[in-house]
Amino acid sequence: MHDKFSPLLKQALTEPGIVSAAYGRFHRFSLGNQILAAIQLQERNLPLSPIASFNRWKELGRSVSKGQKALSLWMPITVKHRDTESDGDLSNDNIRLLTLFKLAPRWFSLEQTEGEDYLEPIESPQWNADVALTGLGITQEAFEFMDGNVQGYAVKRRIAVSPIAEYPHKTRFHEMAHVVLGHTEEGDCHDAATIPRSIQEVEAEGVAFLLCSILDLPGRDESRGYIQSWLDGEPLPEKSAQKIFSASQKILDAGKAADEAGVLQ
Repeated sequence: MHDKFSPLLKQALTEPGIVSAAYGRFHRFSLGNQILAAIQLQERNLPLSPIASFNRWKELGRSVSKGQKALSLWMPITVKHRDTESDGDLSNDNIRLLTLFKLAPRWFSLEQTEGEDYLEPIESPQWNADVALTGLGITQEAFEFMDGNVQGYAVKRRIAVSPIAEYPHKTRFHEMAHVVLGHTEEGDCHDAATIPRSIQEVEAEGVAFLLCSILDLPGRDESRGYIQSWLDGEPLPEKSAQKIFSASQKILDAGKAADEAGVLQ
């Protein structure tokens, strides 16, 4: 399962607490790698403790214990891709650079090392909605949709959240995700809780679930039910899982300037 994003997201949905715990310990890594590291440590009955490469532990005065197996995380690699429809044209104009992800076994946890004492502080996540919206070029406007079942909507790069939404923060994440995922480029997204959901809704709610989990906000159980109900036992497409992790990372990073603007709003 470690070479795919979809089963990783499935485990995050079914195992309460793993996302927030992984973020607290491994926040310097991408969201996918945070959860991947946490799962591998659990499989080896190791606690969620600091991880670093062989050379980094050496710099910190510790060495990897004999016989320890490295943890694998995704690393981006850039490859050249030639357009196969170029009618034999071998010029550089038909070559594109693509970014792919490859699992690399290069990291070890603190318990897999020995040497000088080491203690890494666990940082609590902070996130600011206004900073994120500005950074992403999204405007939150007054809610004007009259259907009482609608929690929120997204139009182009504008979003709105119903004043009677059960979890306004979750709805805002959901609508922001629609924009970041590119769903609103083709049309408007109106979210009525009583109508069937498309794959776009699953992707947007997947982002809302991850962000609520990371920031330890309510609404996670509702997100799980929302997603699982639409999937109806079918697996989440791998491409959608990748998009969910990517969009979540973008929204999270956009709101990280909370130290200057105040914490979550």
